[in-house]
Amino acid sequence: MFVLAVVQFGRQALVLVVDIFLYYVFVMFEVRGLIMPDKAEVFIDGGYFVKVREHFGIYKVNLAIFSDLLCDQMERHFTFYYDAPPFQSNPPSEEERRKKAGFDRFIYSLREHPRFQVRLGKLGRTVSTCSNCGNTTPVYKQKRVDNLLTVDLTRAIWKDQISKAILVTGDSDFVPAVEEANRAHILTHVYFLRSPHTAIHDELYMACSDRTEITRNLLEQARL
Repeated sequence: MFVLAVVQFGRQALVLVVDIFLYYVFVMFEVRGLIMPDKAEVFIDGGYFVKVREHFGIYKVNLAIFSDLLCDQMERHFTFYYDAPPFQSNPPSEEERRKKAGFDRFIYSLREHPRFQVRLGKLGRTVSTCSNCGNTTPVYKQKRVDNLLTVDLTRAIWKDQISKAILVTGDSDFVPAVEEANRAHILTHVYFLRSPHTAIHDELYMACSDRTEITRNLLEQARL
């Protein structure tokens, strides 16, 4: 009985020592920043998100608050916002100057947000001719925005050590980057809206590990 008591006491003492050691290691690693909380990064397709806001009639949204809402309980490492400035003729018209000035003010306000990065592409203009009447209408299309988002998402996967990538878009061009994140065991969560002017491509929907449709209530929580 005495021997068994000694053995039992020894086991309990060993467990206690191991627990103390593990607690000490955890505290030291946490203090030195070696144990990081779950981090997420948010990638917003500006052109897509404008159409989402227009659908609900909510034109002004605090994008930092909106990003934090998307991250929920996770730490927001960075938000990346992608857009293209309004087209400018040479020389620009008065209306083009006015639109560019408003866009510049908006981008400046975004850059004031903490942990917020703005990536700008270009807006190209082509002319579409009606086959029936011959009338021409200008057609505007963003350039390089898709490439910028793909590069940033791929970099975040391998460099920023994030746990989740959150996308606000519906473009299938991002599918390869999303699949790369999935292979790295990083959650991919897409926020989208199905409406007459916005949609989500089936390939992107299926590639992402989580999918959530944007609601009026979500935007109201970040409304300015």
